[in-house]
Amino acid sequence: MNVRTQPPAISFIDVGAQRRRLGKAIDDAVARVLNHCQFAMGPEVRAFEADLAAFCGAKQVVSCASGTDALVLPLRALGIGPGDAVICPSFTFCATAEVAVLVGATPIFVDVDETTFNIKPGDIAAAVETAKSLGLKPKAVIPVDLFGLPADHDAIRAAADAAGLFIIDDAAQSFGASYKGHRLGTGPHVTSTSFFPAKPLGCYGDGGAVMTDDAELADIMRSIRIHGHGSDKYDNVRIGLASRLDTIQAAVLIEKLKIFQDEIETRNKVAARYAEGLADVCAVPTVPEGYTSVWAQYTIRVPGGRRDAFAEALKAEGVPTAIYYPIPLHRQQAYKHFPVGKAGVAVSDRIAGEVIALPMHAYLEPEVQDRVIDVARRALKK
Repeated sequence: MNVRTQPPAISFIDVGAQRRRLGKAIDDAVARVLNHCQFAMGPEVRAFEADLAAFCGAKQVVSCASGTDALVLPLRALGIGPGDAVICPSFTFCATAEVAVLVGATPIFVDVDETTFNIKPGDIAAAVETAKSLGLKPKAVIPVDLFGLPADHDAIRAAADAAGLFIIDDAAQSFGASYKGHRLGTGPHVTSTSFFPAKPLGCYGDGGAVMTDDAELADIMRSIRIHGHGSDKYDNVRIGLASRLDTIQAAVLIEKLKIFQDEIETRNKVAARYAEGLADVCAVPTVPEGYTSVWAQYTIRVPGGRRDAFAEALKAEGVPTAIYYPIPLHRQQAYKHFPVGKAGVAVSDRIAGEVIALPMHAYLEPEVQDRVIDVARRALKK
């Protein structure tokens, strides 16, 4: 009797391969922290902030406990709260809108571009009108550089300047990417990122950072991340948070940052191989001229109600997939009562039923990439 053996499973994101590559460097970095015992705000935290600033070109870097806090800190520092509106895309992870609600503001949802999945700059003005019609004061916009690809920041800046909006770029998935020759971290008023383990630059727990060229704003955020402290830590000058980046995580990130550019280049080679093998059978992601992506995800579109069958076909052959995001925020239970901008969110509704991500990381061997392509092609042709 012929028994069909299950092919070996492929890792969707292979954190273990990176761990094996860094090996002793990570072990030694963690050991140094365990030996000096400065587990909160130890010297590695300041060293990592300096390394991050040098990498992206920002004048100020404020590390913190998570990517979510990296969005909360600037909102709090700006005094945004009840009665204010924060504009953000509906097609994104919930944290983008969650932070507005956490500070007491109201998120206004806008649509995304059909090709890039990033915020439509042209819809920002309509969202401002929506906010004003509801008696809200539009204060900020949080564009998202989704799946590792920068949004159209020049167009966003023009729309934001016209409406007097502060820009907080949600680069949780895109740190390391570049826009018109500049790495993300400069350009918007503030750039926030996440070091969650699955991110292109991830730690071994939670972590985040805020990048800006505004020294005064950075100082306020540094105060907020440690309970609103002033020059005397027992005479707090504002209401704050407990949002320090752990020293051990900073030590890990210092080592990971050393190989990050190499990993970015490898991710781009994987993406190019996928595009070459799949472009004739499905809609593959595109990178506009002058942009680079870090490919946090490699997301294709499978329309016509065939996505679930496609995912099952790949699963049967050991190829994992993931859906980011099956439900846009304006339809989720916690957010469906918040307003949508006047331009609507038709694209977000449509692509939520079509997008599906393939395995993507810097340690996918060429033969594994070819296997993903082969299985995907056969499934798409059914």
